[in-house]
Amino acid sequence: MSDTLIKVEGVSKKFCRDLRKSLWYGLMDIGSELRGRRHGGNGELRPDEFWAVKDVSFELKRGECLGLIGRNGAGKTTLLRMLNGLIRPDQGRIEIRGRVGALIALGAGFNSILTGRENIYVNASVLGLSRREIDRKIDGIIEFAEIGDFIDAPVQSYSSGMQLRLGFSVASALEPDVLLLDEILAVGDTAFRGKCFKRIGEVLHRAAVIFVSHSEAQINRICDSALMLRTGLVHFRGDTAEALRCYRDSQSSSAEQTRLVTDDRVAAIKCLHMPEKLAWGEFLEFRVQIDLREDVAIGLILVHFALDNEFKANSEIRLSPSGALRLDRGSHVLIHSVGPLHLAHGRYQLSLSIFDASGKKTVAQVFDLAAIDITGPIGSGPSHLVPMTLQVQNLNPH
Repeated sequence: MSDTLIKVEGVSKKFCRDLRKSLWYGLMDIGSELRGRRHGGNGELRPDEFWAVKDVSFELKRGECLGLIGRNGAGKTTLLRMLNGLIRPDQGRIEIRGRVGALIALGAGFNSILTGRENIYVNASVLGLSRREIDRKIDGIIEFAEIGDFIDAPVQSYSSGMQLRLGFSVASALEPDVLLLDEILAVGDTAFRGKCFKRIGEVLHRAAVIFVSHSEAQINRICDSALMLRTGLVHFRGDTAEALRCYRDSQSSSAEQTRLVTDDRVAAIKCLHMPEKLAWGEFLEFRVQIDLREDVAIGLILVHFALDNEFKANSEIRLSPSGALRLDRGSHVLIHSVGPLHLAHGRYQLSLSIFDASGKKTVAQVFDLAAIDITGPIGSGPSHLVPMTLQVQNLNPH
């Protein structure tokens, strides 16, 4: 029997930034599945959608520990949730052999009104253990968790450190074949982290482990290899030291925009000018340079405004296929004028999406394009659709 416990082939997952559109797309996808079509459609992005994970492939054998690294928003947790079966991939295939233990978030899988002891029985039962097996293991789980008399208190009364200790103890003690750990060792005291690493070493003899952390020391300590994600794509897969070097390089250039180009015709895209602050009701003017390898026809441009990671407004220019904006191969500057901005006081994160003449296929997306401060009345009601105009400056030599 092969010792390969995890096999991931071309896995992709997309999400939608707009809640209403997300619900509508979900209904459309359900209808497509009822007609016998593949979940996820033809792989093209619809307006306001983006790839959280794109075309990820790897294998992991028993006894191997893979470090999963990348900046916040790179797609690490999304990938783990697909591996754990919490969400379905839109494309690709995941094969996992054996029992999966996962600690993807503090308290994940716990019922807050049940006691710690009751949650141990519930979680172990879900993993397929019998009552007799749980009775045999529960004392060791409680002892490792170090929560003493609180084991019979409701989990909602636990601190984050107590939830970590109980969650890790349950996930690692039930003899999993696959163990998924997401940033959980960032919480807890030094002594308990040492116990966790020792337990992971014990689990590795019989399991495959995927470990997510921003700590280079932790990744170096237990991982045989590492996979670095960048905006959902595999940026590097291989030796741990080399992966961490790539990660450090990406961290040192954190001021650079995180961009995802989804069309081979686009060589590069960057923001040239963005004001740092605007007053309520003013117009926002910013410039984006796009370098093209081939001619492109653009039918839709979307600018997305988010405040504290929550959608607030969109601004768009939508053109008919016959009236699409046609850009020749070379460099162009897109001059956007958006407003008036009747947005609540706060610091907004902007993202940019550019679609082809049909308005459906993504030409390019730029996440975290820039951040701007809107000053004005506190709690001003947002305009969900903000007007925008566009001018184009051709930088190609004549």
